[in-house]
Amino acid sequence: MTTLPTKTDRKLGLVIDLDTCVGCHACVISCKGWNTQNYGAPLSDMDAYGAEPEGTFLNRVHSFEVTREQAPPMVVHFPKSCLHCDNAPCVTVCPTGASYKRTEDGIVLVNESACIGCGLCAWACPYGAREMDGAEKVMKKCTLCVDRIYNENLPEEDREPACVRTCPAGARHFGDLSDPDSDVSQLVAAREGFDLMPEQGTQPVNKYLPPRARDSLDMPDLASLCDPAPEATGFLGWLDRALEKL
Repeated sequence: MTTLPTKTDRKLGLVIDLDTCVGCHACVISCKGWNTQNYGAPLSDMDAYGAEPEGTFLNRVHSFEVTREQAPPMVVHFPKSCLHCDNAPCVTVCPTGASYKRTEDGIVLVNESACIGCGLCAWACPYGAREMDGAEKVMKKCTLCVDRIYNENLPEEDREPACVRTCPAGARHFGDLSDPDSDVSQLVAAREGFDLMPEQGTQPVNKYLPPRARDSLDMPDLASLCDPAPEATGFLGWLDRALEKL
C-alpha cells in the first residue's frame, strides 16, 4: 500500500463558489479538451453516439433544486472533481503505488504506467472523483492541470487549471491553501468556505463557498390591485367626470 507524506510544502487546490456557478459546463468541456490531448492517456469516449455511451470526465457538474421554508426553491450547480485530500484514502488503498500525493504541492496523481485498473481507489474515494478509462483500462482523475501550472512555455496568466481559466462566471479559483495570505485562503475565510463531507476525515484541500441568501420580493396582495381607485377631486376630478361624458 502507498503511504501519504506527513507534510507537503504547499497545498494547491481549488475554491469553488456555489453562489456564482451557473452550471454552464464550460469547465467540464475545457477539462475534457485539455486532458484528452495533453497529460497522460486520452480521456476516451466509448460508443459516444450509441444506446449506452460511456465517457471519461475528470470534472462534472451536478445540479440540484433546493427547497426552502417560506421561500421559493433555488437551483444549486455543484461542480465535482478530485479534492486532493490531505488524508487521501485513494492513495493508501492503492496496491501498486500508482496513486500518490506529491510532497512539493500536495497534488494527488496517478502513475498510469503502474496502474493495474483494479478500481480500489475508486471504491475508497467517498466523492466518486475517480473514473476508469474504458479504452486504456487505467484510473483517471483531476490533476489540477499539473502540465499547465508549471509550464513556462505558457503565458503566466495561462498557468492555472483549464477549468479555472475557462470559467466565464469566475466561480473557480486556484492557489495555495496552506498560505493564509493567499487569495484563495482569504476568500475561504471571508465567505466561510467549507469542506465537502468533513465527517469522512479525508481533509480535502479543495473548498466550497456556500450560496448567498437570495433576496425575496414582497409581492402585493393581488386582490387589492382590483379595488376601485378613490374618486379624484379638484381639477383632476372635474377632468375625469368631463371625459366620462364624451
